[in-house]
Amino acid sequence: MLTEIRSRSQITIPSEIIKKLNLKQGDTLEVDVEGDQIILRPVVAIPKDQTYFWTKEWQQEEKQVQSDIETDKIKYAKSIDELFKDLGL
Repeated sequence: MLTEIRSRSQITIPSEIIKKLNLKQGDTLEVDVEGDQIILRPVVAIPKDQTYFWTKEWQQEEKQVQSDIETDKIKYAKSIDELFKDLGL
């Protein structure tokens, strides 16, 4: 597929690629250069106040919690008294 650079350095991504990658107007693309190639990668922008969630450490904890849920290691309290009893309070 070919496209051309227009005024203001704009290009059009062929509709076949747009459909294949399920891209929509307003999506963000990362632009990079690898050797003599221009690489476009779709990315999801994360609001700054939510970046902690995507840290390696947080994601490891999320996986551990999910594992605990799947192996029934999570306890449920039917009341506040039961919760405090299970906590030894």
